[in-house]
Amino acid sequence: MSYAEVNGLRLWHEAHGSGRPLVLLHGGYGAAESFAPLLPAFAGRRRVVTVDLQGHGRTADVDRPLRFESMADDVAALIRHLGLGEADVLGYSLGGGVALRLAIQHPALVRRLVVVSAPCRSGGWYPEVLAAMAAQDAATGERMRGTPPHELYARIAPRPQDWPALWAKTGELLRRDYDWSAQVAALANPTLLVFADADSVPTSHVAEFFGLLGGGHRDAGWDGSDRPASRLAVLPGLTHYEMLDSPALPAAVLPFLTAPARPPQ
Repeated sequence: MSYAEVNGLRLWHEAHGSGRPLVLLHGGYGAAESFAPLLPAFAGRRRVVTVDLQGHGRTADVDRPLRFESMADDVAALIRHLGLGEADVLGYSLGGGVALRLAIQHPALVRRLVVVSAPCRSGGWYPEVLAAMAAQDAATGERMRGTPPHELYARIAPRPQDWPALWAKTGELLRRDYDWSAQVAALANPTLLVFADADSVPTSHVAEFFGLLGGGHRDAGWDGSDRPASRLAVLPGLTHYEMLDSPALPAAVLPFLTAPARPPQ
């Protein structure tokens, strides 16, 4: 458990287990502790590296806006700093956007990518979710005091008084429009998309996202030879907010990470 000096940021990270590296990126207002329910399943098979992104958890904020692109650069610098080579990367929600940008911006550092409950364009969220995101600001952060995310932040953040500022900067990020569809279609990294069947992203966008990765265009054939390199998992009976508490997530992810690089011929 330590800090890495990257891009003018003291980036908190911690490692568990051994084996091929798997980097886990938490969602908005979360921290490495977000993965605590799933850590035994992953660390039993992998060297798991959890990261507290800019302004989250034990990583203090710096004088720059929150951007998916800059946070992806931070994670890339950490992978190089730790000498991980090609790492598998899993990101959830906000961290899913960071993980996706990492694969787009630094493809040589990502062996396999897992995007959990995050769209590839801002319009991929349900309209009511977009509206709630747009309303996030410092006042919202004040109203969220006493909630479990705030209690965690107050306990571990270097400057607990920055909680409202984190909400302000996150709201500014989430109000920005983006569409990474073209870059997703160009990705060569095998990718697993994981969504809940009652997620904050409609299944129509899930199908669109998977289609950009080469999925859902044709039958795989009796021998599976036309199976796409990327995969899709829709976990039943879950919502966006339950994904990191469910053993169904590692059950879907681990076979993807250990499968042969190419489908059998």
